[in-house]
Amino acid sequence: MIYPRVSLFAGMLAMAGIPLYIHLPRFASVELGIALAALGPLLLLIRVVDLVQDPAIGWALDHWPKAQNLFALLAAAGLAIGFPLLFTLQSGPYLVLKLVGVLVLLFSAYSLGMILLYGRSATLAVRPERENLITLAAFREAGMLAGVIVAAAAPSILVAMGAADQGYRAFGFFLSALAVGLWFVTMPMWRRPPVAGEHVTVAGLADAGALRLLALALVNSLPVAITSTLFVFFVEDRLLLEGMAGPLLILFFLSAAASVPVWTKASHRNGAKAVLLLAMPLAILSFVGAAALAPGNLAGFAIVCLMSGAALGADMVLLPAMFSVALNTAGLNASLAFGIWSFAGKLALALAAFTMLPLLDFSGFVPGKSNTTQALTALTVAYAVIPCALKLGALALVWSLPSKEPSV
Repeated sequence: MIYPRVSLFAGMLAMAGIPLYIHLPRFASVELGIALAALGPLLLLIRVVDLVQDPAIGWALDHWPKAQNLFALLAAAGLAIGFPLLFTLQSGPYLVLKLVGVLVLLFSAYSLGMILLYGRSATLAVRPERENLITLAAFREAGMLAGVIVAAAAPSILVAMGAADQGYRAFGFFLSALAVGLWFVTMPMWRRPPVAGEHVTVAGLADAGALRLLALALVNSLPVAITSTLFVFFVEDRLLLEGMAGPLLILFFLSAAASVPVWTKASHRNGAKAVLLLAMPLAILSFVGAAALAPGNLAGFAIVCLMSGAALGADMVLLPAMFSVALNTAGLNASLAFGIWSFAGKLALALAAFTMLPLLDFSGFVPGKSNTTQALTALTVAYAVIPCALKLGALALVWSLPSKEPSV
């Protein structure tokens, strides 16, 4: 039962990530009236907390390895409390201060859960060996994708059931109940004795090949961060596909989920580097396709979602698994290392919000309103052209990986 529980805990965290990274920009701008120019720096400010927090969380998990169940409880409790608070916020005095407080709580809980889950890979695997780590990664990422699909579908389903305010309020309480229930179901997996390793140092990470993988993770996260931040804007305002953001997100993540076993099997035969060199050009083609779409082209963007989702499936499984194998092979404690890994991903999201949202605001783009050609062109460049260039940079980094790089 250990691996199904890993999937459930991963699903809980993924369901928390979708509203934070996909729904939050539109909720804050449309429902709360916060300007995009202010929202970008606000999200960057919160990420500054992560600059210290994520490595500190990793250090704490390594320092108190027997407190796994307590850390899991704190993560679930933070999500259960934070989401109802977030989605019941209303315009009024001290709105920005309240939003910052709630987001710090949510991002802290989310970070704690993610670093705990990834940093305990060797503990949660049946045995801390290569094949078992790969199996664990497959269950974990499958759970992540299932949680993402549920979270992407939930607002639309809640609205169809009669929820008001685009389903945000009901969504917050739905996520809260799930966090409590799934923590209770997954609690037994945190009773496994922790697998100890050596303390993480920069030299140790370099010797293990993990620093190179950290750099790749940061660069590769930037295109995903940008498209995640702007996805709803692109669908609703650029393509004029009102009400289709949810179904298209589901299609995107279904494609990612379906691709996971294909990429995993291919990596066993050919190695992770070869598979990434195949998957990343697929993402680049999807960005090119998105930039060329005309308004109303639902079928065309569905194909883009299928292609980019499949490429994401490779990233989700192979990159963290390569990192975990590298750490385990070197005998290093993984939580602090995955704290740094988590920060790299969050830094990408912060940079996306800090640069892209003010850029759109400067161009005159206003979500949910009639926009000029100039504003919509800026949205297209931000959503498709810039991520395409960044993905080319990530592809170059993968190409430069040594042939002996840990593979899955």
